[in-house]
Amino acid sequence: MRAAVFHGAGDIRVEEITAPGTPRAGEVLVRPLWCGICGTDLHEYAQGPIVIPREPHPLTGACGSQILGHEFSAEVVEVGEGVTAVRPGERVSVMPLLSCGHCYFCRRGLNHLCRTMAAVGLSYQWGGIADLAIVPAVNVTALPDGVSDLQGAVVEPGAVAAYGVDTARVRPGDNVLITGAGPIGALASLYAASLGANVFVSEVNPVRAALVRSFDVGVVLDPTAVDVPGWLRDRTDGIGVDAVIECSGNERALQAAIASVRSAGRISQTGLHTKAAAIDPMVISEHDITISGTWCFPVTDWPRIIDLIDRGRYPVEKVVTAQIALEDVVAQGFDTLLSPTGDQVKVLVHAGS
Repeated sequence: MRAAVFHGAGDIRVEEITAPGTPRAGEVLVRPLWCGICGTDLHEYAQGPIVIPREPHPLTGACGSQILGHEFSAEVVEVGEGVTAVRPGERVSVMPLLSCGHCYFCRRGLNHLCRTMAAVGLSYQWGGIADLAIVPAVNVTALPDGVSDLQGAVVEPGAVAAYGVDTARVRPGDNVLITGAGPIGALASLYAASLGANVFVSEVNPVRAALVRSFDVGVVLDPTAVDVPGWLRDRTDGIGVDAVIECSGNERALQAAIASVRSAGRISQTGLHTKAAAIDPMVISEHDITISGTWCFPVTDWPRIIDLIDRGRYPVEKVVTAQIALEDVVAQGFDTLLSPTGDQVKVLVHAGS
């Protein structure tokens, strides 16, 4: 079968590999349908291995070359012994996080913080940019007829964005700033709007800004042309926004978030910083500001996110800007997304044969 396999920085190959065999008890064999290329995948391609383990992973034993893909929908081909929640022929969305189930955090329902957490497509034998994959049955959720194969592949980033917005406790009528309109920021704008928030998005990249403008969910600002904190305070009687979802992962955006939020406001740090950022703790204290980090998503959130998509409240498909074939995953996927002149925001790969 074909798969997109990571071998090292700058080295992803579409190659023929041995197909998985029969699923064991509690597992399902699936045929991936669509799979998204995530920012984590891009970091691995550019600088990896980072998350992909160099030594056998303590939970999965995975090591070395890795089949990529952790944002995917699939069709169930075969189920292992004891699997009753899904059946062959059903379409599913895959929740990629794998947890031990017995560490301090897992016992408290915080499986996304498991001390030995792994992920399908990053630290596990199989991944979603392939013709076939085996995943635990507990990691798949059936898709209703109203949710397309493509939408099913965007549940994962949709869950990341929703967790960021929920962590900031966004309510109807809140003024919400989203810094950064990459895939997560764009999805956060859709989710915050679905909650009834007044949405403002700060984005310097014209392609990303144009995409969010096409959603018609709020105001998009260019931080190189507008003093975003000042602009927002001018329009909120000098108060500032109720919440900020920081999705860019850079120092200037975090500083802008602190300058934009009102006293007793909330900032959700959703974008991942690759280096330290300087902030003024006194401002946080003086204004009683809450800054909360987020990591992935609650592993139980798949049914809720899928239901929101099914009811038309969370149109996640709007962030998809390109759909490509598996054999084009490097040239039209990874290379395009990493190019300074790239014209895509979210690329989905037609994963299965």
